[in-house]
Order: sequence, then C-alpha cells, then structure tokens
Amino acid sequence: MKGSTYRRCSCRDPKTGKELGTSCPKRNSRNHCTYSIRQELSPREDGSRRSFARGGYGSLKTAQADLDHVRALLGLADSDDPEGTELIAEMLAEVSRERSPLPEVEETRRRLNSGQDLISSLTVAEWLDRWLSGKRIRKSGLNRYETDVRVHLKPRIGNRRLDRLRVSHLSEMFTDISDANAQVLEDNAQRRAAVDELATVPWKGVENRTRRMAMKAAIDEMPPFRRITGPATRQHVKATLRAALNDAIGQQIITFNPAAHVEIDPVRKPKALVWTDERVAKWEQTGEKPSPVMVWTPQQTGAFLDFVAEDRLYAMWHLIAFRGLRRGEACGQPWSETNLDTHSLAVSSQLVQDGWEIEASDPKTDSGYRVVALDDDTVNVLKRHRERQDAAREEWGSAWVDTGHVFTQENGSWLHPGKVTDLFERLVAASGLPPIRLHDLRHGAATLMLAADIDIKIVSDTLGHSDTRITRDIYQSVLPQVGRSAAEATAKLVPLQRKAEAEKAARKAAKKKKARNSGKTKGGKPTDKAKAQAEADKKAKRRVPRK
Repeated sequence: MKGSTYRRCSCRDPKTGKELGTSCPKRNSRNHCTYSIRQELSPREDGSRRSFARGGYGSLKTAQADLDHVRALLGLADSDDPEGTELIAEMLAEVSRERSPLPEVEETRRRLNSGQDLISSLTVAEWLDRWLSGKRIRKSGLNRYETDVRVHLKPRIGNRRLDRLRVSHLSEMFTDISDANAQVLEDNAQRRAAVDELATVPWKGVENRTRRMAMKAAIDEMPPFRRITGPATRQHVKATLRAALNDAIGQQIITFNPAAHVEIDPVRKPKALVWTDERVAKWEQTGEKPSPVMVWTPQQTGAFLDFVAEDRLYAMWHLIAFRGLRRGEACGQPWSETNLDTHSLAVSSQLVQDGWEIEASDPKTDSGYRVVALDDDTVNVLKRHRERQDAAREEWGSAWVDTGHVFTQENGSWLHPGKVTDLFERLVAASGLPPIRLHDLRHGAATLMLAADIDIKIVSDTLGHSDTRITRDIYQSVLPQVGRSAAEATAKLVPLQRKAEAEKAARKAAKKKKARNSGKTKGGKPTDKAKAQAEADKKAKRRVPRK
C-alpha cells in the first residue's frame, strides 16, 4: 500500500483566507514548511478508502520515522490474515482520527496474538463503573465497593487509561491519602480547640455574647470534623481495586494488575486481652481500656449472665457467650433451623445492617454454614425463651409479626442488629463490669472453649471459620490460669541442678521438722528434750498418791 512524506505550507492568503500551498513565496525557505505523512490502509468493508495521515513534523527525518512506524504496525498481520489486517487498519484509523500517539509495535503484536483490543481508551473510572454494574453480591458488600470507588479511586486515578495504570500511580494515590489524613487531623485539632475555647466563654453579658457569636461564625467557616482513612480502609481500597483489575485481566482487557504489587502500611490487628484484676483496677482509676478488644474471665462472664438473667433477650446473650454466634447470625436464627431435641442449631442465615437498613442474607462465608452443638443448660435456656415467646404471641394476637426467628422484638418483628449492640452496651454499663463489645462475647466463647481443651478444629467449626489459623490468631486469648498452668508444665520439662539441690534441701528440712515433732534424732534415739520430758512425767507419776 502506498505511503509518502511531503512538505506543507500553512500560510493563507490574507484576502481569501485560502492556503497558499505551492504559491507561498517562502515555501522554499528551509525552516518555513512542516512535513506530513500519509499511508494508505486496507479499504473498509463497503469498499471506501481510508488512510493514516498526520502532519506538523519539524523535519523530514521525524516524519519518515513515524511513517516507518506505521508500516511496521501494518506488517504485524500476515497477508493471509484478513481479520488481523482489518484490526490493525481500524486501530491506525482511530489513532489518526484521535491524534493519539502511535502504539508500540511489540505491545501491539502481543495484543494481536492474545486476542485483546489493539487500542483502548477505556479509563479506570469507566471500567470501575462497568465492573460495579456486573457485581452480584449482597447489598452491604456492593455499597462498600461503591464507597471505595466513589471516595478514593475515581477522584485520584479515575481519569487514567486502564491499560496504562502503573504501580507508581497507585503509590502516589496512597501517598495522597496519607497527606489528606494529616490535613484532616490538623483541621480537626483546630476546630476542637475553637470549640473548647467557646465553651469557656460565659453566656451572660453583651461583650461575651458578641464574642460567642464571632467565635461561632469562625467555627462555621472551618471544615467539619472528619474521619481519617485508616490502615484498614486503605487495605480495603487496595483490595477493591485489585478485584476490579483481576476481572479486567479475566476479560483480556489488561494483562498486568498493579494493585497486586503496590505496598502500603499493614493493618495491625488489635490484640485481644483478658480483663485481669490489675487491668480492671487501672480501668477503674483511668477509664481507659488496655485494648479495643477485651475478653471477660469466666467469673466476669458468669456475673454478667446472672445480672441479665431476667432480660427479655437473655437467651441471646447466653447463646453468644457460650457458642460464639455472630450478632447478625443470632438476630437471623430461625426456629426451623433450631432443633432442641437433638441439641443443635444450623446457622444458615443472618440479618445484615447496611447503614441503618437491615436485610436478610446468607452467612458471611461458605464456612459460615454450620451446625452448632448445644449443651443441656443452653437447651433449657432456649426452651424457656420459646415458652415466653409463645406467651407473647398469644398476648399480641393478630398484631404479632410471625418472622419465625428465635430472637425478635416484643411484637415478633426482626431485631435490629444496631439496637442489639446498643442494648448490650447499656447492660454492661449497668452491671458495673469492665466494658467489652458485643462481638467480644464471641472472642470469649472461643477463649472458653480453648481453655477447656476443646480441639482447635472443633472450636473453628463452631465459630464458622474457614481455617483454624484464624481461630488461633484472632480469637484465642489465653486466660491467666491457663497460661500459668502451661508455664509450670513447661518448666518441669527442663532438669536444672539448682532445682534438684533445692528440692533435696527442702526434703531434708521437712524430715528434720518431722523428727522434732516426733521427739527422736536421726538414729532413732530420743533427743535431750524428749529425755527431760520423760523424766518429768515419771516424777509427776510418783507424786500421785495411791488410793
């Protein structure tokens, strides 16, 4: 196919406005004209001609280099490959029309051989919208993805070409997020300082009121209190982008996922700690929790259950404390999956909170579908709960909402998980016990089972974990007495000379003490003290008169 380079003058006749072309008097000047290229492409299906044309080159050399580049791209398709020839021709026509840079030859070859689009102007934002529209997951999960896309991904990398997204772009994005966090903290500190200062200004007096009005106006001009984007949120943003780009790879839109290689700060999960006497004492003095995740001792758990024994939802607190159900699983547990005769219940559904709305959903993971064994006491607690629920159903009559759930509101309707959490926190505060979260009861259940020497696999299955490592790493909080027993057992395994000598000395001391108590020496002879006591007994006996 024909192709050529040529000079072009863009000067125009001042009267007519038409290009002068070859009649331009300056045309023969060396640096006056620019160079252009034109390359014929294969005709369209309807037989019409098409070509690649580009101008504005400052030298013949650069124009010729681009013409050679175009011809190299055309040469990627074999003469007996009409489909490949058509794809490359369409690509070059679009590049010419959009005036975009010529694609690399090797990259085009790879795309052609792998069946990918030869040129793509798809942006990250466009792909994320397409990806979200195709997701078929529960509403709460979809909303979380949408938040990551809307708040973080689109504003920072949405305008970038999807096929040109690099690890460096993502590193810059997370650096921007960290910088924004610093600004948020500074804004929050300034607003908090202004609010605290306002609280010190008296209400009475014209001067004070004027000052308060000015301070309030200044506070209104400040940015509102905002939350920072913490490590866990940044990890979730990365996971969202990684999932979206993996799907793009699956559809052969891209071949590399930069989100899989960008490094960000790891999330340090809070360590679950037990409320020991020392920690309780410090909490009573300062009001501070040693860790966001705290676990009650068995005695504290028992004290709480005794305190809430008359609460309408006592059976729920009891079930979570001993069997470790999640909040949503307990709220969504149906009677149809609760078999008290066989001492078991099947976890097959849950209530999920999305914002303040709630919806029924499947368990969190596949391993969340499980059968949980029940002890005799828990079965009796659930039986009494069912009796009270039956009485409430009769009392409400036609107004009763028959959801079929084990735990409901007073009229039988769904329990709101958020309200359950609020109620639990109020009950804990009223009990006077050190504070824990409702989910910490689940931690406590895992701790109690492990302290009772229950096999880790059984504990993991009861909690609905996919891997026993999750149970060990997250939910195993060692109780003090369990840790001490383990320490003693470990120490006894190591023979130490000083320990043997100490034990020998202790046995010798005990033997001497026993000998003193018995009144005999090592050889079995009476001691001097024993002899004196015997003589005194004899004299006393002789002085006793005979009858």
